[in-house]
Amino acid sequence: MTGIGGVEMGAQAARSRALAVLRIRSRALAVALLPAAAAVILLVGGSTGHLPGGGWDVLRWVVSVLALCVLLAAAGVALVVARSRPAVTPTVTVAEESAPDLYRMVRDLADRLDVPAPSAIALTPDCDSWLEDRTHPAHGPPPAEKHHDDLAGPGGAAHRRSATAPVLVIGSPFLWWMRVGELRAVLAPVVAGTGPSAQPDIAAARRFIRGLDAAVAVASAGGRDPLSRVACAGLGWASRLLLRSCRGHAAEMERGVAAAAAERAQAVDYGLRIVAQEQVGLAYAGWDRLLTRVALPAWRMGRWPSRLDVGVVAALTELSRRDRLAEGFASRLGERPACDLLEEPGVMDEAVSLLAARLFHGGPAETGADWSPVGWEEYPEEVVDRTWRTDAARLHRVLDTLGVRRAAEGTAPGTDGPTLARVLDHLTTPDAASTAPLTAGSDAHAAAETQNGPGTPPADPDAARRPADDPGPSRPPYGDSDASRPPVDGPGVSHPAYDDPDASHPAYADPGASRPPVDDPDAPQPPYGDPGTPHPSYGDHATPVPTAPAEDDEDDLADTTARGAALAAGLTAQLAREEAEARPAGARAPSSAPGPAAGPDAALWDDRALPLLPLQPPRTGREILTAHITAMVCCAAMDTAGAAPALDWLDGPSLLFDGARAADLAPSVLSLVETGDPGPLRAWMTELGIRPEKPVRLV
Repeated sequence: MTGIGGVEMGAQAARSRALAVLRIRSRALAVALLPAAAAVILLVGGSTGHLPGGGWDVLRWVVSVLALCVLLAAAGVALVVARSRPAVTPTVTVAEESAPDLYRMVRDLADRLDVPAPSAIALTPDCDSWLEDRTHPAHGPPPAEKHHDDLAGPGGAAHRRSATAPVLVIGSPFLWWMRVGELRAVLAPVVAGTGPSAQPDIAAARRFIRGLDAAVAVASAGGRDPLSRVACAGLGWASRLLLRSCRGHAAEMERGVAAAAAERAQAVDYGLRIVAQEQVGLAYAGWDRLLTRVALPAWRMGRWPSRLDVGVVAALTELSRRDRLAEGFASRLGERPACDLLEEPGVMDEAVSLLAARLFHGGPAETGADWSPVGWEEYPEEVVDRTWRTDAARLHRVLDTLGVRRAAEGTAPGTDGPTLARVLDHLTTPDAASTAPLTAGSDAHAAAETQNGPGTPPADPDAARRPADDPGPSRPPYGDSDASRPPVDGPGVSHPAYDDPDASHPAYADPGASRPPVDDPDAPQPPYGDPGTPHPSYGDHATPVPTAPAEDDEDDLADTTARGAALAAGLTAQLAREEAEARPAGARAPSSAPGPAAGPDAALWDDRALPLLPLQPPRTGREILTAHITAMVCCAAMDTAGAAPALDWLDGPSLLFDGARAADLAPSVLSLVETGDPGPLRAWMTELGIRPEKPVRLV
C-alpha cells in the first residue's frame, strides 16, 4: 500500500470504522425510543377502538409511564454526553506572535501535505507529539485569526477549515534537542493527521467517544447525595456499556487514521525522518533521566528548576560524551536548534518547567517563599547541599528518639554534636563469632529490641548502669522542636524513587512503607541548627492512611540488621509527619511576584488531583535508610575533607573531591546497612581524609 492509493485505503478504513461507531450511537437511540414507539401504538389503538378493554388501558398506562421514564433517562444521558467537558492534556499554548517561525513552518508543512493546518500550537513536558481536538464549547472557541497565506477570501473555505482544525501539541524536549529539519520530519506524520480529522464521520465518531469518556468521569465523581448517586450509577452504566461496544471500532479507526497520515507523510523528508526517530528515543531517555534524577530532588525541597529543556540538552550532550554509541549526536549541535523558532525560548522553557513540576510532583501554580524557581548554576548549593543536610538532620533527630548517645566512642570529652561516628557506632553489628563485649548502653538497647521487637527504644540507654533509685539525668536529646508532638500512627507515605545502586552519590526519595513512630512525645528536644529553618514543603501528595507495615517493606528490612530496621522505621515515621504537616499548608496565597509570561492552560484541565503523573513507585525502608546515611557521609566529607556538592546531568546530586566525582560510596554504605559492617565505609573515608568524629553543620 503506497502513494495516494495507500492514503485512500487508510482513510476509507478509518471512515468505515467511524460509521460503525455512529451506528452504535443510532442503535442506542433506537433502543431508547422503542418504549415510546410501543406507547404510541397502544395509544393510537385505543383512540381508534382497535384495542378496547380494561387490560389494554392498564397496559397503555404502564407502557406510557415506562416510555416517559426511559425518554427522560435517555435525554439526561445524551445531555451529559454532549455537555460534559472532555479531558484535555495540560499544555502551554504558544501564541503566534511569540513563535511566528514555528507557525510558518507548520503551515508550510501542511501545504506540502495538502491537509488543513492546525488551529494552534501548544507545548507539553513530554517526549511525544499529537493532535488534540479542543472544539468543545467548554474549551472555548479555537483561534480564528486570518493568516496572510490563507488562499480563500474572508469567510472562505480555508478560514473555516483552519478554525475547526485540531491543536498541534509538541513535546518541549523536541524543540530544544532537535534541529529544525529533524523537528519538521518528526511532525510531518502528525500534521498529516489533520486530513482524516476533518472528515465529518470521523470527527463525529471522535466527539461521541470523547463525550462518553467525559460522562464516565462525571459519573465517577464522588461527594453527592443518595439520589444523585443513583442517577450517576445509571449514567455510568450506560456510558460504560456504549464505550465497551465502541472500543474495538474506535481503536481500528485510529489505526486507519494513523496509517493514512503516515502514508501521506512519506512524501516529505522521509529519509531525514528515519534519522530523527533516533533522536526521539534519545530525547525520551534523557528527559526521563533528568526528571527522576535531577528535577525530583529539587521539587522535594520546594524549588523547581526553571530551565528543564535546557537541562535535557546538557544531559544528552553529556550522554553523547560518555557513550560511544552516541558520539555522532553531539556533532548535530552546530546546526540550528528548533527552539530558535520561538521568539522567547527562555520564557517558554520556564512555563513548561513549572507545568512539569505540577504534573509530576504536584506543586502550586504560583511561586512563593517555599516554592520558587532555581537556576542550574544555583542547583549544587540550593538543592544538593540543602538536601543532604536536611536528611542528615532528620537522621540525627531519629537517633535522638531512639535514645542513642550523642558522643560516639573515641571522641573527645564534650564532643556531643551531630557526627558521622555516632551513626556508624549505632549501626555497627559485631560478628557472631566475636567475643568483644558491647557497651552497657548497647546491651540495654539490644535487650529492649529483643523484648519489644525492632524499632522499640529503651526508656533510657544508661539505665543498666544506674542504681534502681536513680532517675537518671534529664538530658534533652538533639532533634527539632516539632518532635515533641504526638506521633502519627504509621502513615504510609508514597514517594517516587530515583536512586541508582551503582551511582556514587546519594539518591533522595521518601518512604513507601508504613511504620509506627518510635519517638518519645514527652521529651524536650532542642533543634539542630536554626530552629526557624522550614522543612521541605512539597513531597508526595498521596493521602497517608494509617495501615499496618507493608509486607514488601518487611521483607526488604529483613535483609538489614535489627538496629538498621529500627532506624529505617523511625525515618519513615519522621518523613510521614513532615509530609502530613506540609500538606495542609499547600493551599497558599498567591505570590505577588509576577510569574512567567506564558503559563499553563489551567482553564482547560482540572488540577485538583495533582500530581497527575507521579514519576516513580514508592521506596522501601532500606532505600530510605541508605539515602540518609549517604547524605550524612556527604555532609562529613564537605565539612571535614573539603568536598563540594555538584550536579551530574545524568545522575543528579554528586560529590566532588578536587573536581573529580567520588566513586564507590554506594557499595560501602550498603555494606553498613545490610550487614552492619562499617569496614568498607571507614576505609573509603580514610582514603579521602574524611573525619567521622568531627561535628557537621546541619540545616
